[in-house]
Amino acid sequence: MLITIPDVLTVGEVAQARAALDAAEWVDGKVTAGYQAQTVKENLQLPEGHPVTVKLGEMVLAALARSPLFMSAALPLRVFPPMFNRYTGGGHFGTHVDTAIRATATTGQRIRTDISATLFLSAPEEYQGGELFIEDTYGMHSVKLPAGHMVLYPATSLHRVAPVTRGARVASFFWLQSMIRSDGDRTLLYDLDTAIQRLAAEAPGNATEVQLTGVYHNLLRRWAEM
Repeated sequence: MLITIPDVLTVGEVAQARAALDAAEWVDGKVTAGYQAQTVKENLQLPEGHPVTVKLGEMVLAALARSPLFMSAALPLRVFPPMFNRYTGGGHFGTHVDTAIRATATTGQRIRTDISATLFLSAPEEYQGGELFIEDTYGMHSVKLPAGHMVLYPATSLHRVAPVTRGARVASFFWLQSMIRSDGDRTLLYDLDTAIQRLAAEAPGNATEVQLTGVYHNLLRRWAEM
């Protein structure tokens, strides 16, 4: 499932993040790339554990916690601490698939990367190129979102970032381990949850809503890994 989540960060939070990131010292993005990805990755990023990375990562995590759409779509169990990257001067990231297991630099805790996330911090008009291309069974999808918006997509997907030929593309990126390992099962639960919420809004107190809510939680109980 590929889903866009609008306004994860407020305008003020985006401005705060950009001010901190624009003043930070960046390093070669290859430091967190796997063997295959190192050959196709040309960007900059902030190191894990950098004070700016930690502070802004906490801001992102707090924003995720207040987003019902994110919770419904991701059903997160663990979230890798958000990181930050910058593409400029032709920087790009060629076609790759994300590493299946990642460990945090500070604690060593491992997570299975079920879902990849990109939170855009640059407005589309600030840069040329830089589209995130994601491939799935329905073809290739191009993603370039307003600042503060985020896209979630299966970490199993082949994806790439097109070269940035003007300006700078700044974003936060991270991974999630979901309570629901299967993307297909997550999609079913998300669709069911969306239908229940729509029914609740259109026909409050409807007995069907209660029945469907029971089905949702029983499926979640059956499939969830904790």
